[in-house]
Amino acid sequence: MGELDKRLVQIIPDERQLKHQQLEFYSFVHFTQNTFTDKEWGDGTESPANFNPQKLNPHQWVEAITAAGMKGLILTCKHHDGFCLWPSQYTNHTVAFSPYKDGKGDIVKEVSDACKEAGIEFGVYLSPWDRNSKVYGQGKVYDDYMVHQLEELLSNYGDIFTVWFDGACGEGPNGKKQIYDWERYYEIIRRLQPNACIAVCGPDVRWCGNEAGDTRPSEWSVVPKRTRDTEKIAESSQNVDDECFRQRKISAHDIDLGSRELLEKENELIWYPAEVNTSIRPGWFYHSYEDDKVRPLSELIKIYNNSVGGNATFLLNIPPNRDGLFHKNDVKRLNELGNYLKKAYEKNLLETAKLETDSCVPGYEIEHVRTDQYDSYYRTEDGITNSIIRIQWDEDVKINHIVLKENIKLSQRIESFVVETKIGDEYITIYQGTIVGYKKIIKLPAISTSNMRIRIKESRLAPTLSFIGVY
Repeated sequence: MGELDKRLVQIIPDERQLKHQQLEFYSFVHFTQNTFTDKEWGDGTESPANFNPQKLNPHQWVEAITAAGMKGLILTCKHHDGFCLWPSQYTNHTVAFSPYKDGKGDIVKEVSDACKEAGIEFGVYLSPWDRNSKVYGQGKVYDDYMVHQLEELLSNYGDIFTVWFDGACGEGPNGKKQIYDWERYYEIIRRLQPNACIAVCGPDVRWCGNEAGDTRPSEWSVVPKRTRDTEKIAESSQNVDDECFRQRKISAHDIDLGSRELLEKENELIWYPAEVNTSIRPGWFYHSYEDDKVRPLSELIKIYNNSVGGNATFLLNIPPNRDGLFHKNDVKRLNELGNYLKKAYEKNLLETAKLETDSCVPGYEIEHVRTDQYDSYYRTEDGITNSIIRIQWDEDVKINHIVLKENIKLSQRIESFVVETKIGDEYITIYQGTIVGYKKIIKLPAISTSNMRIRIKESRLAPTLSFIGVY
């Protein structure tokens, strides 16, 4: 176990991955021809004349998503229909040939500017499948086209926090499929935006495996290197618009990506954190018939707790309507979510608690968990893979949330833990968990207690905790 532990904890995030995970919660904005044709997937034959959002206001979008607590926005700059929301020099299928602002508009710039003014991150989605392009399926010629459009997006709109690719790969007008030159795309991104994470069909952030908002019971960031290619394989990617795909649950065969038993058989390991992506509505693009189908607040809270609080990030899509505005029902729900999150984590009850532990390394005492940072943290000595942390108050406090965070700069280590509360002379288990990772949110039925303890039962090499929150 010792040699395997040493090998596993050597796998750590790079700086761009660490910064990305610290965003926690950010938005997708799906907006293109489909908004006006009432489709989910366009075929590339749509006329630019369709596109005219006369009340477009990205500041309204940004205000709504920041109210929900989101820290970034990813815009679908070009979806599968090939229509560009910026005046690309490499195609006529763009806003420059639409009625929007008499062809003088640049929605990518408007959105990126609104994000910068609000102090949030801006990211871009560029579909690798362009159903409008006549050179799709022609190998290097099409890759040249993709690279040119990436150069435009990555050079003209300031800092980009992520480039988001899916693996959509269908036939073009010539009946051919394109074999994407992913490494070439990555090279241009690294050169022009070295701090940007490349997500899903990329080396930095992986897809959780479904679009329904489901998460694994144990989400590991240390996984086999071969998982990096899963979404890039055409046979595994989506090539038709299929509602079953959009709502597909996690398959049993990929529930476990990072257990000790699985990883000990792997030769190459990587740090590859998960992102949970889903839409606030059944579809990804706006449809008026879904105005009364906005996800309930309780469902969004559950997805947030299981994603942000389950060692993943949460990417929530909100689609603008034909006016170019978020619908009032979506805005209302985002405000409700933001208000809930503010109230739920308003005051950390650990501030008034006494902390004790049975094991620590000098300089890494348990008191360090009171501040949420990686510069100071708690850890045991190497080889001591379990620990007991006691939390005591002078009188009963009411608790319904507990937050645990590891110092992931030292990898992901905790494999099993329990939370217990003292009743009389005995401790009773109120929660059993597996992973912690970047963040673990434990939602409890409201309890009153003055004595609680966290028992780390199993970990890799030695457990760490950078933060404990009790709310």
